[in-house]
Amino acid sequence: MSLTVTDSTHTTIPAGLTIADTEVDLLVVGSGTGLGAALAAHEQGLSVLVIEKSSYVGGSTARSGGALWLPASPVIEECGGLDTAQRASTYLDAVVGDSAPQDRSTAYLRHLPATVDMLRRTTPMKLFWAKEYSDYHPEAPGGSAAGRTCECRPLNTAILGEYLADLRPGVMEVSIPMPTTGADYRWLNLMSRIPRKGLPTVIKRLAQGLGGLALGRRYAAGGQALAAGLFAGAIRAGITIWLDTALTGLVTDDGGQVTGATVVHADAAFTITARHGVVLAAGGFDHHMDMRWKFQSESLGRNLSLGARSNTGDAIRMGQEVGAGIALMDQSWWFPAVAPLPGAAPAVMLAERSLPGSFIVDQNGRRFANESADYMSFGQRVLELEAAGTPVESMWIVFDQQYRNSYVFAAELFPRMPIPQRWYDAGIAFRADNLTDLATQINVPAGTFRATVDRFNENAFAGEDPDFGRGRSAYDRYYGDPTITPSPNLRPLLSGPFYAVKMVLSDLGTCGGLLADSHARVLREDGTVIDGLYAIGNTAANAFGRTYPGAGATIAQGLVFGHIAAHHAAQSRLVA
Repeated sequence: MSLTVTDSTHTTIPAGLTIADTEVDLLVVGSGTGLGAALAAHEQGLSVLVIEKSSYVGGSTARSGGALWLPASPVIEECGGLDTAQRASTYLDAVVGDSAPQDRSTAYLRHLPATVDMLRRTTPMKLFWAKEYSDYHPEAPGGSAAGRTCECRPLNTAILGEYLADLRPGVMEVSIPMPTTGADYRWLNLMSRIPRKGLPTVIKRLAQGLGGLALGRRYAAGGQALAAGLFAGAIRAGITIWLDTALTGLVTDDGGQVTGATVVHADAAFTITARHGVVLAAGGFDHHMDMRWKFQSESLGRNLSLGARSNTGDAIRMGQEVGAGIALMDQSWWFPAVAPLPGAAPAVMLAERSLPGSFIVDQNGRRFANESADYMSFGQRVLELEAAGTPVESMWIVFDQQYRNSYVFAAELFPRMPIPQRWYDAGIAFRADNLTDLATQINVPAGTFRATVDRFNENAFAGEDPDFGRGRSAYDRYYGDPTITPSPNLRPLLSGPFYAVKMVLSDLGTCGGLLADSHARVLREDGTVIDGLYAIGNTAANAFGRTYPGAGATIAQGLVFGHIAAHHAAQSRLVA
């Protein structure tokens, strides 16, 4: 969560610079995880320019939960965790398989500790291990139920000074400061069920937020803290950032090497020569619907992605124009969410699917997946059903009053708070005293729906889900309710009123993109290297293939491969 701030006011950082044709050692396109590449390059003595298409610094990183998947890292070791690179490698081999080159995972693990050390030297971020935030597939060989996810402690974003307004706002803007980490969220969500854990968390974060304001500090957590930390590091290093500057093309020499780029700012065109290369870190094609309908599914709706609005695949297409290959374009970091109100974005939905007293049905009134599965796997299941000819045309999360009284919903409804009337008016929420009436309201066959409820209840009494395995994984149970037995994820729905809230398939961004090797160098379809061109983050094809190994794997791989790209570029000079 982040406090609302004023609109961005600068076009360059440091302020007052003139935008013109220029020459630098390394050009970085994108200001999310791209700032990590810029910081690493600066440490190597390179002059760096970062260009950002939008008016804000931070990219989708600033809109994220801010987690970092850091197996066998010094952060975990210092917090008392036990992990090894070999165990993490076994896990990645098991879950990634042949969906991505193994040398990419190997490079990630090898360079991860050095990346963490670099971030600690160059930014004000303080990282901690989110113990027990399980890997997404902990039962796979090498998987960890204790988890490998780390986070940034709440950060005083006021250290950005005059540039605070240039930080991209988060997904959830709040008027009361409450810097909640992902680790906090688990207990905040259970504050009415386990008050000894939840209430101290609420009090602690409110005190930090409100107390900070009294002292002129603006604490933020999650992606806001992570992006602000990277931004603060860039400011401190004197790294130049041009805002409102869009990439329009890559410049190559006669041998096909990338030697710079053309950009546009305020309708004026400029050329940037990059002596050591160009790093593409401009996100995916989250909001380019023609690309999404072509590569993914024509059923995807407009404006449903939670990725930055400026992510329209420009860097991917321009990489292709100079011969780059692409891979995994059908993949995204899928994220089921509450259907948006008119003119708004989908509402974030994470623990809600795992908590007992709820289940999800399709337009036929049937369950179709393990509701508690990690969000990428859930989305993949939806699209697998579509490909098989049995599409999920609509989704509804169904729950009872006990559920509504017990848990936070969509990050804004605290326990016992009524569902807002505007949700009912928009047709994304319905309430009924009995299940037959609820089925009628959401337009699903009442008989099938009743049979679904009866079977779910019967199995919930026994604490098992033979249909979809809900509650079997340590990841499922992480967001469950430990006060409910025999399964923290399952409880029968017996007494009304009952509710149904409409869901949509959203995402945190696409994760298919340019082919890249273990040095983050962009490759042609035949596997040859395009010298001088690097791709990281969601501009590159996911280093973990079709898998999300654990919370924070998307941002962490952007930072690690940014570090790799910067070090490789420092050893390569393309332009005399």
